Amino acid sequence: MRERDDTARLGAAEIGAALGERATLLQFSSAFCQPCRATRRTLTEVAGMVDGVAHVEIDAEDHLELVRQLQVLRTPTVLVLDADGAIVRRASGQPRKADVIAALGAAVRD
Repeated sequence: MRERDDTARLGAAEIGAALGERATLLQFSSAFCQPCRATRRTLTEVAGMVDGVAHVEIDAEDHLELVRQLQVLRTPTVLVLDADGAIVRRASGQPRKADVIAALGAAVRD
């Protein structure tokens, strides 16, 4: 996963859902993307393990302006947002559960 991007902050208005209290796993998907389904399962599971973490999935085709703004080039793309909506990590492709948990460590502040 790539490092922090302090230039972008996302909120409920941009992603269409409330941010997690501590962090948000933001997934860009497309309808016929097989790895997107597996990514959804992984992120849902991790969000359920960590209090205050939300998983939000966005259909890339329905949010082309946001896709362009964030330079999402493929699906799945996962952005890890901190409590303030700053992008802490980003990755393309199907992530491993251990990598998602490690990325959350950079986003979650106690």
